[in-house]
Amino acid sequence: MRVELKDIRKSFGAVRANDGITLAAGEGTIHGILGANGAGKSSLMKILSGTLPPDGGEIVLDGTPVRFGSTAEAIRRGIGMVHQDPLDFPSLSVLDNFLLGAPAGLVPRRAHARDAMSALAARFGFALDPDARCDQLTVAERQQLEILRLLWLGVRVLILDEPTTAISPSQRTQLFTSLRAMAAEGNVVFFVSHKLDEIQELCHRVTVLRQGRVAGEVSVPCDTRVLVHLMFDRELPRAPRPRIALGPTVLELTELAVGDTLLTLEHIFLQLSAGEVIGLAGLEGSGQRLMLRACAGLIPPIGGRIRVGGQDLTGRPYGRFLAAGVAYVPAGRLGEGLIPGLTLAEHVALAEPRRTPFVDRRLAARSAARRIREFDIRGTPGTDVSALSGGNQQRALLALLPDRVTLLLMEHPTRGLDLESAEEIWRRLLERCAHGTAVVFSSSDLDELLDRSDRILVFSGGRVAPPIDARQATVEQLGEMIGGKGF
Repeated sequence: MRVELKDIRKSFGAVRANDGITLAAGEGTIHGILGANGAGKSSLMKILSGTLPPDGGEIVLDGTPVRFGSTAEAIRRGIGMVHQDPLDFPSLSVLDNFLLGAPAGLVPRRAHARDAMSALAARFGFALDPDARCDQLTVAERQQLEILRLLWLGVRVLILDEPTTAISPSQRTQLFTSLRAMAAEGNVVFFVSHKLDEIQELCHRVTVLRQGRVAGEVSVPCDTRVLVHLMFDRELPRAPRPRIALGPTVLELTELAVGDTLLTLEHIFLQLSAGEVIGLAGLEGSGQRLMLRACAGLIPPIGGRIRVGGQDLTGRPYGRFLAAGVAYVPAGRLGEGLIPGLTLAEHVALAEPRRTPFVDRRLAARSAARRIREFDIRGTPGTDVSALSGGNQQRALLALLPDRVTLLLMEHPTRGLDLESAEEIWRRLLERCAHGTAVVFSSSDLDELLDRSDRILVFSGGRVAPPIDARQATVEQLGEMIGGKGF
């Protein structure tokens, strides 16, 4: 299998996502697609996988030009894509999701599918329970399920779009081992990422995109500075973190207990000062999200007290938390944070306070245009938020925050963002801290936790360790604590 993309063009209104992109990859290779947020990576791969039609150019497979009208056609020709957010049916079992898209009569051959899934899983080092519900899986396991399903359907060109944004380091290691095994069997793997270290570790060759065009193509590993220059056309200096004078207590948790049907956390104590940054470390599903949602007023605690700015808000409705200056930025950008189908201007109209029940669309469009400029969002006031890249969706969420926030709660604030965008996000967050905002954020990036936090809470096995000083902690110490050592 040899894949060639020739002069691919794609526009969304005035935004040129792909502007004449040409590249090729041969069998047995892992080809990286690297670029900053909004560089056109996902759009290009959606065209290759049949999700989007190109405005111009052609796809050539083994010397034959092809055109796909759907993802089903692309899969029949051996091309499948694992999206950044896996596409599955959470209420169905793993086996039922595995069967999706397979040719079958009135009665699916479930026993045959179960055997095939088990064999494929063993071949690539995955461990999935066919009878488990999909909503009980981690993001990494949902990715594994999608990979196995595509391979069973005959896919020989596998596209992975930012697959490591929501998985742990150990899960990433397992994924990379499996991808190398797939390439060794003669498959082509396209690995879409903005992370330089992952491209260097995994890929054989990388095409770098910048503003919808090919900035260059190199074999890897190579000098990281070469990749940075191709991505941004300049060096990226890292600004040192300023020391911020802490103010009065903003958040106080006393004997807090939170839980759901799968996990319960108890005896959480925390005092957070204005201007302080607290990081939450732990594997996905260890309770960080439960604590953040309780502090935002989205779920009631099982026990203990939550005080914000001296007010006891325990068990109070979400509106009281908003009135106290609490803001929450969830990990789920679409659906939780943003509303698919609505434009950026319509989101601004919903977010901004108004004195009448009527919406001033012209005012909302002007306000949206200002925020788009300030936060460097690649879009227009009339752009549907679902058409934005992941990084631009994150910028949009931050652009919608109120000017004055007392307590800012964030899940993975830089997940899916390139180096430049991540630096810009933290510059803006630290500006808020300098004006008295306290920040609590969760992240799977241990370096980010150490670099950006004043103190860190570690979650492991239903337990929460007392806060540790981020300036005295190490990656090794955090890793051991996440694994349950040292509590």
